[in-house]
Amino acid sequence: MKIPLERLAPEILNALIEEFVLREGTEYGEREYSLAEKIQAVKQQLERGEAFVAFDPDSESCTILPAKR
Repeated sequence: MKIPLERLAPEILNALIEEFVLREGTEYGEREYSLAEKIQAVKQQLERGEAFVAFDPDSESCTILPAKR
């Protein structure tokens, strides 16, 4: 289930993005990026519609997925 960004409180969205970028195996290329830079990049992808927040009712969890799969 796709969750519109405006339905999420800013602190919840930020926590979700932070959890997403901290997952082991997340790659951002050859350059090292700070946590703040990674969070900003994902937030921009969400705002541009390149990614979206998805809720799985079976596991009762949220994740961020690419818009084009």
